[in-house]
Amino acid sequence: MNLNATLIAQVVVFLIFVLFTKKFVWPPIVKALDERADKIKEGLTAADKAKTDLVLAEKRVGEELRKARESAANVRGSAEKQAAGIVEEARAEAAKIVADARKAAESEAQTVLQRVKEDLRGQVAALAVAGAEQILRREIDAKAHAELLANLKQELN
Repeated sequence: MNLNATLIAQVVVFLIFVLFTKKFVWPPIVKALDERADKIKEGLTAADKAKTDLVLAEKRVGEELRKARESAANVRGSAEKQAAGIVEEARAEAAKIVADARKAAESEAQTVLQRVKEDLRGQVAALAVAGAEQILRREIDAKAHAELLANLKQELN
């Protein structure tokens, strides 16, 4: 065989192979590559969207944490104010109870003192009468007796 005929036959077979590949083999490969490229694009888009969502979620979480801290601080401040108010009320109530107890004790002391004074007056009066009785039994001197009774009266008042 001739080298030119072989070369021409190989070129024709090669062209048929190229046309066959271009017509039947290459389109499914290109389609598969395009689909793969689309999936990669979708994945990258989804990843970008996920990053954006993550950033937004982190911002929301930060905001919620800030709000929770503020709320906790407000609650703590309110609780401290209530506790201070309760303590102040308890102190005021304790002061009132102490004052009432002092008044009651003073009143009771005054009552007891009045009773003791009355008892003492009665005893002094009884002693005065007994002393006067004894003086009258010894001697009767109206001037001296009047003077003694006046002194005794002043001492009693």
